[in-house]
Amino acid sequence: MAQRQSSPAGDAVFGKDVEDYAGEPSQGRSDAGDNGAPAQNEDYDVETVERVYRKIDWRIIPPFWILYFLCSAIRSNIGIAQTMNREQGHDLMTTLGLTPRDTSLALALFYVAYVVFDCPSNLLMSKLSPRLWMSRIVFATSLVGCCFAAVQDAWSLMLLRFLLGVVVAGMWPGMAYYLTLFYPPSRTAKRIGYYFTASQVSASVVGLVSAGFQLMDGLGGLVGFRWMFLIYGLVGIVLSFILLWWLPERPLAPGQERQRTGIMKYLPPVPETLTGHDAVVHYQDLKRVYHPRPWTMRDLGLTLLDWRLWPLTMMYFGVVGVGIGTQMYGSIIIAAIQPQASSIEVSLLFAPIWIMDLIAILLVTPLSDRFHRSRAYFFSGAVCIQIAGLLTTTFATSNGWARYGGLLMVGFGLGPTVPICMAWSSEIFQRRHGEVGVAAATALVSGLGNLGSVMTTYALYTGWPEDAAAGPHQFRNSNLVMIGILCISILSAFTMKVLLRIFGNPPSTKLYDAQSISEAEDGAARREAQERGLGKLANLWHRRN
Repeated sequence: MAQRQSSPAGDAVFGKDVEDYAGEPSQGRSDAGDNGAPAQNEDYDVETVERVYRKIDWRIIPPFWILYFLCSAIRSNIGIAQTMNREQGHDLMTTLGLTPRDTSLALALFYVAYVVFDCPSNLLMSKLSPRLWMSRIVFATSLVGCCFAAVQDAWSLMLLRFLLGVVVAGMWPGMAYYLTLFYPPSRTAKRIGYYFTASQVSASVVGLVSAGFQLMDGLGGLVGFRWMFLIYGLVGIVLSFILLWWLPERPLAPGQERQRTGIMKYLPPVPETLTGHDAVVHYQDLKRVYHPRPWTMRDLGLTLLDWRLWPLTMMYFGVVGVGIGTQMYGSIIIAAIQPQASSIEVSLLFAPIWIMDLIAILLVTPLSDRFHRSRAYFFSGAVCIQIAGLLTTTFATSNGWARYGGLLMVGFGLGPTVPICMAWSSEIFQRRHGEVGVAAATALVSGLGNLGSVMTTYALYTGWPEDAAAGPHQFRNSNLVMIGILCISILSAFTMKVLLRIFGNPPSTKLYDAQSISEAEDGAARREAQERGLGKLANLWHRRN
């Protein structure tokens, strides 16, 4: 029988940090209920809960990392293709006869489609099988990615970029929604951060591996960037089928059996994520996901009318605009500030930007979960580092390596901002509007926020011909615009913080009655009432002082 105590929730991943809560005093113990479950309003001890979430981590995070890695590489490798085999005249621009405006329009069309289809995709995922929908996204994204190997001119490139936006829409917010089926919101930033590192690694690998693809230039009659598009797409197609055998369905309450009706009869069955006592523990800790209220268009309307949606969207607008601008044009900027570098050297210099991004994710997102009520401060601090990096890149005109160092600062600051924003969106809207709130809010924050990506890919850098003119002030105005939208992100974060302090974030009385609001206060919700803090380190400090 499990020991029960009320204490702040640990947030360990893969075995870490359980000891932070060892020895905390037990409060309000009582006899356990049936099947070893705690009595009402009592929770399992932290170590038991941690063990359960570690099992879920190993089942979900690795496949999410791999699928996000490949899909990120497929959608962003067009950026590095602009400089591949430039000396031989086999880069994307020369081979297809593109103008800078053609490239900017093609890049922007992806985000136009993404904005339009993001929310419908996520809402469909909440109604259908999450693993089937995620596998569908990976398959379609990879298939379109393969087709890029056959582009011949500007219009075909633009068409495929638009189609890529259509099929990949919903992947990123869908992953955030998927996590809320297995984790409470205060645990999600770290998990989002872990698989979000795949984007940074893919950006690094696209840069590094592109050096190898450049050596394949001419093999089989294909230029280097065509080999890159083709191989990434084929690998992704294989992965989409593997996911059908690996990703779990949403959890079922203990004792329930999964019904295989409709299309589910034709899909391969997958083992349950948790069984036996572990399933009981998870049920007690996160009851809210086991009894979802079927949502209606009225519920969706209440979510769309919630003012909390718009500060989060503006936070995302700035940071994702800068992130995509750096991802798509980072190699172009490096080539401008290091004019003596070859195309292979530019590819190699591009990778460390995303290594810095990865390091920041691993350092900051766990802290933002420990202090989940202070997400605005972690977010804004990271944005300030980006601003400092852009200022360095813009004004250190006499030293190319200092300007490159500024790009590394931008990469470091970018890392934690998107995971924190998505985790905060889930945290606010799950409590406020339930499952439809998470599905709609994460999709709208991601979709509408990507209008920042439309701006940076279409209007800035090579899309702004006068600003792209060679010289010491090249891209200065584009960088200053990016600084401006980052300031909007900071202002939005603090606006959100102040308004939440004033109005709070209670469950919507129009959506839930008093009984269902009470049921939502499961074990995880009770522990979230107290921030995790620095755990063992904080306790040691207090003893010494």
